Amino acid sequence: MSTDNRIRNIVVVGGGSAGWMAAAVLATYLGRGASVRLIESEEVGIVGVGEASVPHMKTFNTEMLGIKEADFVVETQATFKLGIQFNDWGRLGDSYVHGFGKIGQGIGPLPFHQFWLKQYLAGRAAEIGAYSLQTVAAPLNRFMPSPANAPEGSPLADIAYAYHFDASLYARFLRNLSERRGVQRTEGKIVEVIQRAGDGFVEAVVMESGERIEGELFVDCSGFRGLLIEQALETGYADWTHWLPCDRAMAVPCENVGPLTPYTRATALGAGWQWRIPLQHRCGNGYVYSSQHVSDDEAAATLLANLDGKPLADPRPLRFTTGMRRKFWHKNVVAAGLAAGFLEPLESTSIYLAQSTIQRLLGLFPNKDFDPLLAERFNRESAFEWERVRDFIILHYHATERADTPFWDHCRTMSVPAPLQETMALFRSDGRYFRNGEDFFALPSWVQVMLGQRIVPHGYHPIVDEMPEHQLAEYLERTRATLANCVGAMPLHQAFIDEHCKAPPELAQAGAAPHMVKA
Repeated sequence: MSTDNRIRNIVVVGGGSAGWMAAAVLATYLGRGASVRLIESEEVGIVGVGEASVPHMKTFNTEMLGIKEADFVVETQATFKLGIQFNDWGRLGDSYVHGFGKIGQGIGPLPFHQFWLKQYLAGRAAEIGAYSLQTVAAPLNRFMPSPANAPEGSPLADIAYAYHFDASLYARFLRNLSERRGVQRTEGKIVEVIQRAGDGFVEAVVMESGERIEGELFVDCSGFRGLLIEQALETGYADWTHWLPCDRAMAVPCENVGPLTPYTRATALGAGWQWRIPLQHRCGNGYVYSSQHVSDDEAAATLLANLDGKPLADPRPLRFTTGMRRKFWHKNVVAAGLAAGFLEPLESTSIYLAQSTIQRLLGLFPNKDFDPLLAERFNRESAFEWERVRDFIILHYHATERADTPFWDHCRTMSVPAPLQETMALFRSDGRYFRNGEDFFALPSWVQVMLGQRIVPHGYHPIVDEMPEHQLAEYLERTRATLANCVGAMPLHQAFIDEHCKAPPELAQAGAAPHMVKA
């Protein structure tokens, strides 16, 4: 006679985006066989800086949770995002767009940029951004998703995009969905964590009210403090400040001015960088900076001086230590969101990393015996993903010619992790890039950022010389002209939203309360 060894009682500690994403997924896929309970306190502030995403979010919402895109966009005051515009990173005055999706169309074993390189180095090609749909469309404020009737092979048949959204409204949206799917929410503060004698597994948490809430699996979404994963289980933290020296942020919303841009803007400043994220009801802004190079008051003043519109609140500070937990899954606790670690929102990866954690947990979901091999695999995959995202963010700081402030001089001259050093050296030689396993950022991302920040290869792949010169020139010009025609057929971003997913005024008022939100 078999014994039922399935986990039946799951407790999510902490709300915000990470907590409610976890609860929604767990309820959707385990709800018939297990109870899911989320504990959060309205008195405990939720922190973070992320209101932008990567294209994976569309898949998570629609395929994982069955959310209709228009509902999500309306309820979260969202706009669409084709990429990130980086200003003043390589040199003062530089500007490039890291766009989602493909760059041109490769031929045989070679990616498009290798063919482009030969022409570019000879002065016969435009900047790389002219050969990607997203990087052409974004500065022109053009946007639409792929139409159903787009011809196969057309750039319009594969338009990758993400969102700008109000993360507090997203958490509320997911809470409503989760509760409809059976999640029980408990309001209040946890005052004690009870661990099982012998193996130290978390047995229960005790609320301020005295209520004892037991669980078999705990998902820690308690933010930076890591109530379970760190305060109770003491898993340790890998500090990456020596590579990513920014340790603070100021955030402030402002009124929208001008058209809604379908891209995030990241502008390098004297001691860090400033984000601009346009939502339907306001614009999110923030200054991520190093406290060793600028004071909080100076950072707040700089941020306010660089807003497009009237501020809607006072700047609010956030302190953080860039890094990750040494174990994301320890005993019967899995950490997600800020409880797992923090990487600044330069490439909008906070939401993605939380979603990836939740999906990885589903794939490696344990029984009550908690096979340690599952946790080992989970931790190995999580660490690889975080470290590769870390290296991609370090690239932005290190690949610069700026030496106009002590901050940038430090970033330009600092040592970097060996895998990143190798990636840069290979690309600088002849434009080759080799994806490292299941690295989240693929070739188009690395190529666009390295080129955008003045890592220009000295040569190109030798196979390119097999293509006759006139064919190579025609190939590049045909690609550029096709993309320009496709972008010309796209409506303005604002017009698309107005027609398909504009949020009503009352929702704008409901989402106008300014605060920093967990990403």
